[in-house]
Amino acid sequence: MLLTLVLCLSGQIFAQHFKSEVFTTKSGAINGYDPVAFFRNSKPVMGADSLSYSWKGATWFFANRSNLQSFKEKPEKYAPQYGGYCAYGTSQGHKAPTEVGTWTILDDKLYFNYNEKVKRLWVKDQSGYIQKADQQWPEIEDKE
Repeated sequence: MLLTLVLCLSGQIFAQHFKSEVFTTKSGAINGYDPVAFFRNSKPVMGADSLSYSWKGATWFFANRSNLQSFKEKPEKYAPQYGGYCAYGTSQGHKAPTEVGTWTILDDKLYFNYNEKVKRLWVKDQSGYIQKADQQWPEIEDKE
């Protein structure tokens, strides 16, 4: 009985991440990292609790006021593609969580992957997978 309850609750918690068009954890969008920093610092930089902004139903955090302001002005420029879900997974028609260390900027767009193994697969044909993901995303963005 207890095992059933734990499995149901963990399934509900896991499903909550996939109800939104933005992948979030309890730390916020992209695990609390500053999306603008990937472009400006070329690395993941943790955002500050005091510098947050709500967009597309998710809380985004920023390392400094300049990054926060830039995101507010043009969130589509800095937000990861496919809501921060795995770019490869999206190309395959489903949402998958991501790890911050798998980030890539390609053609001025931010992408994440499920893990390093998936990223190695994705980089073999990024443009092909992006084309597929762009076609798949409208169908899956609002699905669990």
